[in-house]
Amino acid sequence: MKTLIVYTYPNHKSLNYAFLQEVIKGCRENPAIEEIQILDLYEEQFDPRLIFHEHKRRRDMYRDPKMEKYRQQLSWADQLVFVYPIWWGRPPAMLLGYIDQLFAANFAYRDTKGLFPEGLLKGKSVVCVSTMKGPTNYPFLWLNNAHKILMKRALFKFVGMKKVKFFEFGNMESKRGKQKQKLNKVYRYFSKVAY
Repeated sequence: MKTLIVYTYPNHKSLNYAFLQEVIKGCRENPAIEEIQILDLYEEQFDPRLIFHEHKRRRDMYRDPKMEKYRQQLSWADQLVFVYPIWWGRPPAMLLGYIDQLFAANFAYRDTKGLFPEGLLKGKSVVCVSTMKGPTNYPFLWLNNAHKILMKRALFKFVGMKKVKFFEFGNMESKRGKQKQKLNKVYRYFSKVAY
């Protein structure tokens, strides 16, 4: 299994970075994972802005030469892992900009004459590791599970990825947030997960 880890947080002295390190450590110890690649969107200085004009049209995004490296990474991977905070009930704008540009028509999906498009990223699995300041059940109870619906239904299922797992960790700024147990839970999962 080949694993692409996409990290989206601007601070390398943070709990999110600690989660990234546990994902990497677990993957390196897992005999089912042959190779890993790490994409740090902030370190990469990824530009999340969508820009369209007469020379750059939305329908041609799948051919954008600036995104070729990222398309190759995504095509290469069997498993995608996203590590990010939940801000205002959703992933950071940096990650959403990556998704907007990378998960383009004719690369991630193809329009059909039917009701739904054909997902072109079938067979890949996805794990989302996310943190938030509020309680763990906040997105479910107050936001009608908007984060999971956005990521699983509106994105991953749309492009053909059906195997999706979430780790949503709340209370991460609290002294009673059980951060060490949650870090260990992520490490254990990645050290044993088989594709």
